[in-house]
Amino acid sequence: FCTPCLQECLKPKKPVCGVCRSTLAPGSRALDLEKQIETTETTCNGCHKKMYLSKMRSHAASCSKYQNYIMEGVKAVTKEPLHNTRSFPNRFTFPCPYCSEKNFDQEGLVEHCKALHSMDAKQVVCPICASMPWGDPNYRSANFMEHLQRRHRFSYDTFVDYDADEDDMMAQVLMRSLRDK
Repeated sequence: FCTPCLQECLKPKKPVCGVCRSTLAPGSRALDLEKQIETTETTCNGCHKKMYLSKMRSHAASCSKYQNYIMEGVKAVTKEPLHNTRSFPNRFTFPCPYCSEKNFDQEGLVEHCKALHSMDAKQVVCPICASMPWGDPNYRSANFMEHLQRRHRFSYDTFVDYDADEDDMMAQVLMRSLRDK
């Protein structure tokens, strides 16, 4: 994981695994995984040099052929930026769906609702979900507080590239998987 992604996983009071979302126990190391990383050999997709997985990160940072390989993939799946960005909802600040107080970031909205609206059973539209490209601005959550705590424990912006075309991305991944092995 990159540092920002790992930090997102460690933010909650009960830190979670970035892959399976199970609770992490502080101070415990995955020794079997460490051993596997130290003993598994791989090949750089840029220069085709063989090395152990444990050395791949430092190699990738200095391998210009690997950097070119990554940029080819990024260019293949990135859409041209749209000129009229006003048609997109704001994904950085949100109003409270209960009291309409404005300008909360995602974490701020969660904290505000937990502090002031935890007992409110009114069905409301989640402003965070409604701002996503796949969001339904008319869907009313039956239990908004539970929805917030389950769905918005991390920021989608950390994990989602809104400018990437998913169909192109999948085609690129499939092509690369066939080519790389």
